[in-house]
Amino acid sequence: MEKIEENFASLNIVKRSSGEPTYLLGIDTSKTVQAERGSLVSVLCSDGLIRIYDKERLNVLREFSGYPGLFNGVKFAHSCDNVYTSCTDGTVKCWDARLASEKPVQLFKGYPSSVFISFDISCNDHVICAGTEEVDDDALLVFWDARINSQDSSIKDSLGAYSETHSDDITQVCFHPSNPNMVVSGSTDGLVNVFDINADNEEDALVTTCNSVSSVSYIGWSGKDYKQIYCMTHDEGFCWWDLNHLDTDEPITCLNIQDVREVINGKGGILDYLVGGLYHEKLDKLLIVGGTNTGIIHLMSCTTSGLTHVTSLQGGHSATVRSFCWNTQDDSLLTGGEDAQLLLWKPGAIEKTFTKKDSMKIASSVYQRVRTHSNDSYKRRTKH
Repeated sequence: MEKIEENFASLNIVKRSSGEPTYLLGIDTSKTVQAERGSLVSVLCSDGLIRIYDKERLNVLREFSGYPGLFNGVKFAHSCDNVYTSCTDGTVKCWDARLASEKPVQLFKGYPSSVFISFDISCNDHVICAGTEEVDDDALLVFWDARINSQDSSIKDSLGAYSETHSDDITQVCFHPSNPNMVVSGSTDGLVNVFDINADNEEDALVTTCNSVSSVSYIGWSGKDYKQIYCMTHDEGFCWWDLNHLDTDEPITCLNIQDVREVINGKGGILDYLVGGLYHEKLDKLLIVGGTNTGIIHLMSCTTSGLTHVTSLQGGHSATVRSFCWNTQDDSLLTGGEDAQLLLWKPGAIEKTFTKKDSMKIASSVYQRVRTHSNDSYKRRTKH
């Protein structure tokens, strides 16, 4: 715990973007080795654009638009500097982040009624999976072959879809960090489903279903070999499950907190919301990020005993923090929020003096719905 607190508490702001008057809803960084000489940052903005930044200078290099659709997610490929975006126009678009272009290099088409609100790409960049809004009682997980070769058309149809396992908007999709066949999805129906997409059909692919009992806002993998999953809900709940226990008599639920705000009191003030999580491999710790409406960022450590406040970051944002991206190699942190600021934090850096931007009173393009679901803590299903 001391190592975590020490690393996080020593973070200082080294760069701050001037930014457009827009909420920063999602952040990802390029993962290629060559990119270390000029690492790129992609940011999902509430004005419907994806902006590409130079990581060290935090200046905008280029913008991509999904017009007439709006983007609902942004992810870099693992093996190149392509950046993927899911869009409300029923497509997932692939852009070359190093080139200014009005057209994507690849377009992945869904079904006529598809409105994609979540997606991810497998760790080997072979498969894209996107989740849709619920339409006519159907909420789909749609799959594509993401591999690009010179003989391919720039427009790709889907490989197929799963349609039986969620009954409402699929808000989250997350592939396993090292197994390209494993993917987890979360929905406003409260369910968190784990799939092995190597199976022949949806029924056989479903490994297990967990129930968060509320609308899912964030999901991720954790633990050694990433055999645990966790989720956060739109009403600030937290659940953590251990898939190692699926074939044993041990309960798979490690932790279930209905409202994290009631159990966490940060030194920098109360906790107003959760942002997301990160499994830190070096420290073998699941870390949870939350914050306050005035821009204070709280870091919490997760154990089976509960969530423990570790430390807080102050003096950066002036409004709700909506997104973050943590580089565990150098422990640098990127954060974005409703004050339109993109901040780069680094440990032990010389703190620079900045003037806080006033919180902007603008309408977000993203709304969140909160619902109450059944009280079953989880349903268990094992593979055949």
